[in-house]
Amino acid sequence: MQTKTKDLIENNIKDNDIVLFMKGTPDAPQCGFSAAVSKLLLMLDLKFKDINVLADMDLREGIKEFSDWPTIPQLYVKGEFVGGCDIIREMFKSGELQELLQSKGIEVKTNGN
Repeated sequence: MQTKTKDLIENNIKDNDIVLFMKGTPDAPQCGFSAAVSKLLLMLDLKFKDINVLADMDLREGIKEFSDWPTIPQLYVKGEFVGGCDIIREMFKSGELQELLQSKGIEVKTNGN
């Protein structure tokens, strides 16, 4: 992985409480998995940094190497890799995602969940 790409990934994870590496953007997702995770984050009324991996092929491959996780999207909370779409969906359904966020000091919308 190029140093520039690794620095970009590390700086975004360090500088933002919640980072979603995804295909496309929350307004225009380019795959269903990315759309699903960004929708869940928006349902929880979370502010998050979205990074479109399709804009940079080095980043698209670099994030997989960085996390040692083969798929995108990838969610990071307070510097910690949480998982991809299936994991996030399951955590959301069980309430585990909300608990994780709250345990890290991130306010979560709880009504209507």
